[in-house]
Amino acid sequence: MVKRIAILGSTGSIGTQALEVIDQHPAIFKVEVLTAMNQADLLISQAIQYKPSHVVIGDETKYELVKNALSGLNIVVHAGAKSLEEVVTLNSVDIVLTALVGYAGLLPTVKAIQAGKPIALANKETLVVAGGLIMPLAKKMGVPILPVDSEHSAIFQCLMGESHNPIEKIILTASGGPFRGFTKDQLANVTRAQALKHPNWTMGAKITIDSASLMNKGLEVIEAAWLFDVEASQIEVVVHPQSIVHSLVQFEDGSIKAQLGLPDMKLPIQFALGYPNRIKSDFPRFDFRHYPSLTFEQADVDTFRNLGFAFKALDQGGNMACILNAANEIAVGAFLKEEIGFVQMSDLLEHCMVHGTFLAHPTLEDYIETDLLTRKMAQNWVEINNKK
Repeated sequence: MVKRIAILGSTGSIGTQALEVIDQHPAIFKVEVLTAMNQADLLISQAIQYKPSHVVIGDETKYELVKNALSGLNIVVHAGAKSLEEVVTLNSVDIVLTALVGYAGLLPTVKAIQAGKPIALANKETLVVAGGLIMPLAKKMGVPILPVDSEHSAIFQCLMGESHNPIEKIILTASGGPFRGFTKDQLANVTRAQALKHPNWTMGAKITIDSASLMNKGLEVIEAAWLFDVEASQIEVVVHPQSIVHSLVQFEDGSIKAQLGLPDMKLPIQFALGYPNRIKSDFPRFDFRHYPSLTFEQADVDTFRNLGFAFKALDQGGNMACILNAANEIAVGAFLKEEIGFVQMSDLLEHCMVHGTFLAHPTLEDYIETDLLTRKMAQNWVEINNKK
């Protein structure tokens, strides 16, 4: 049967690549829902091409623009954040790909799980913010959470057939980003343009900056802990500049399994959407002759402090990772606007983790309030420090 897909964030990097995957397999996948926050023109062109039953534009001021452009196409047009939470519950949706950026993915994911929809998870912040809520809810509803991040997809694939074998250690690989080997003094002078030039992956601005600061790897550490039910002490991060080994799992007997491939997000996207089946593709194949040397080195958490903050937040538990994530979203936004420097992003995260209100056992409402209050605190910090 054709699998009907809701793509939350269809105009972003993951969303557009997911549509390329669907293009290659029209007999297997059908687009049922497309959503975008602001890019109305691209959403309109996608809707005209793929003819979903529903589209959502997050920016309500662009509702009339989208509605008028799609009139006569038998497409229901919605607007606003609440609509995102509603379309994922439609009976016509078989799987939800959450490719929204940041905290915005949390509530739609909760609603989708409550409606019993399998989740192809590209929005790592959902588990970073509220993993303690999401994973028990998914278990209760019998809903699979299928990771789309290349690292977590790699771990997921390594664990297939190993459910009876305890994990000793998960090893997450990181490219190191554009500033691998930089000193703290060098980081203090990097520019927005330099930080947006990732050596291996093509991604959106937010995740590219996160990768440059190793915050993205920190968020992945927290996500991995929830996805695979391991402690912080069971997760190691190693820098692997070639981005061929996507991650590894070490078992209790000392053996290690790894998943390899070229750095192409369409492969983990297709794996998640097609699971449990592997679907034949014409993606470029990895050739060892082109990579005679694969190297690995220890991550520098002293220079790239954000990674250390993530381990600290995971150890502390409660709502601390929610505080970290909210502060980071404000920090990245401020850096992209050139309101603060690269190193100041870490200063802002540390400030919010020290001064934010810690809750050991937060509810969904607590997570929502924590996110809101942390953003206010972080924005105030940006305004004060931008005037110095």
